[in-house]
Amino acid sequence: MENSSWNLENIKSLKDKVIIVTGGNTGLGFEAAKVFAKKHATVILACRSLERATEAKNKILAETKDATVDIMKLDLGSLASIHAFVQAFKAKYSRLDILLNNAGIMTVPYGKTEDGFEKQNGVNHLGHFALTAQLFDLIAQTPHSRIVTVSSMAHKMGKMDFDDYLFEHSKYSKIGAYGRSKLSNLLFTYELARRVEAKHLDVRVMAAHPGVANTELGRYMTKNILVRPLFWMFSKVASTPYEGALPEIRACLDETALNGQYYGPSKDKKTKKQPVVVESSEESHSEADAKKLWTLSEQLTKVPFIV
Repeated sequence: MENSSWNLENIKSLKDKVIIVTGGNTGLGFEAAKVFAKKHATVILACRSLERATEAKNKILAETKDATVDIMKLDLGSLASIHAFVQAFKAKYSRLDILLNNAGIMTVPYGKTEDGFEKQNGVNHLGHFALTAQLFDLIAQTPHSRIVTVSSMAHKMGKMDFDDYLFEHSKYSKIGAYGRSKLSNLLFTYELARRVEAKHLDVRVMAAHPGVANTELGRYMTKNILVRPLFWMFSKVASTPYEGALPEIRACLDETALNGQYYGPSKDKKTKKQPVVVESSEESHSEADAKKLWTLSEQLTKVPFIV
């Protein structure tokens, strides 16, 4: 299928499909969840705040009266919360068709997760790694299942340092940590795709990025008075949250999508902002770094990821 020919309106019903959207209460995740709900999937909003998740659910139901939306507590900054979520999910559901690893934080001040991980890499990569690992058995037994992880163009600014992955010794950089976490998302995606293919599993693993989208993700940047004018100008040219969500939605729903593909908004004038297959950096395709990150992630989270 040509990149430009994909049309969301042609997507078949998702009835009987079960989809988890991390961070589904706002931004890109909320837009994706709305689409899935309209297509009659059972959508689980996996969110840190149940109050905000409830508000999001009510908004979806206001648009789609017969939507099936469940809310479950998930704090990706807590390995205990991730484990509790997985146990609760498996007790309630016997299949998982799509895991959309959408949640994330960006350019936050230095801080640590509940388990002592630098926050951006702890939430954006390690949290999703631990979540995916513990759900993988259920995903693998669900026919034609998918795992989609949201990265960013900022992955090109990321540099891996396996001796100091969590900035314990080197100077902390907000954008440097964010870039590393988004590069980690891609290294993880491509390595998981390779392992899935090697085992001939009926699972497709993909990644996506929203381009420049105006969401709440950049809220910490607006606290800097010097950045506010630039952020205001950015908000005028950025994609809407819906437009930004289209690449991850396509990765989740396009029947012709291939294992290991990376989706983002088109830069072509004729198809601008439409979701297409894009290229990521050379560093993101390093198999050596991907294997190192996989091993390090298992060690840090104490969660074995068996494919």
